[in-house]
Amino acid sequence: MKRIFLLIATNVAVMVVLSIVASLLGVDRYLTQNGLNLGALLAMSAIFGFGGAFISLFISKWMAKRSTGAQVITTPRNSTEYWLMETVARQAKAAGLAMPEVAIYEGEPNAFATGATKNNSLVAVSTGLLQSMSKDEVEAVLAHEVSHIANGDMVTLTLIQGVVNTFVFFLSRVVGSIVDGAMRRGSDSSGPGIGYMVTVMVCQVVFGMLASIIVAWFSRQREFRADAGAAKLEGGPGKMISALQRLGGMHPEPLPKSMASMGIAGGIGSLFATHPSMEDRIAALKSQP
Repeated sequence: MKRIFLLIATNVAVMVVLSIVASLLGVDRYLTQNGLNLGALLAMSAIFGFGGAFISLFISKWMAKRSTGAQVITTPRNSTEYWLMETVARQAKAAGLAMPEVAIYEGEPNAFATGATKNNSLVAVSTGLLQSMSKDEVEAVLAHEVSHIANGDMVTLTLIQGVVNTFVFFLSRVVGSIVDGAMRRGSDSSGPGIGYMVTVMVCQVVFGMLASIIVAWFSRQREFRADAGAAKLEGGPGKMISALQRLGGMHPEPLPKSMASMGIAGGIGSLFATHPSMEDRIAALKSQP
């Protein structure tokens, strides 16, 4: 429930901030003063929707390091760090990528990848994962994260988030205008009224929840692809299956919302889960030819 609550709360917060910014800039009044201008509204919705998504993408590495306390390995200080760098370098080369930054952070078993582009990325693993898994299993986890980068998953999910943000912003104002017009029928006043403002806020909450379901569904499909990519990089699904089985018996620490969709460990198989269940992922790997 905490995971779902955070997901919904984040989406609501984004929509509320967008609404406040639009009001402060006079966007809503401009778009509705002579009747709703759908073309202008759609353009403005796209600016807000994609703007926020791409800003998040471009600061994703900085945010990941700040929120997890991840320490990037510049010069390996021990055999574990040397092995991590060597493993990621081998996998990145096989995937046709530039060498990602490699980092370690304190925490329960988990890992994630992030970055604005394929050649400007970060792979981070927790101390708990390194301590609780064999080298073969950690290799599979690293390959999963490298596959996320190779598949361009951060950019893909950013585009999807931008699209759904655009339509949440757009549709909430269309519905708000319709409700406001019905409430003020016969009135000579111009510009949005209280009915418009309240309806927009309510619609942003409802549409934001629906948008979260769509984004989560796409995220789950990305996980299957990253698992398949890991199996390819490691010469078969065995290591990845073993890693998932090990994770299935643990209680991985939830990642911050901004990186949850790129982590190795996910939540329950619900509409809001960014990851499929371990059972479904293992079954998918076993079904590969």
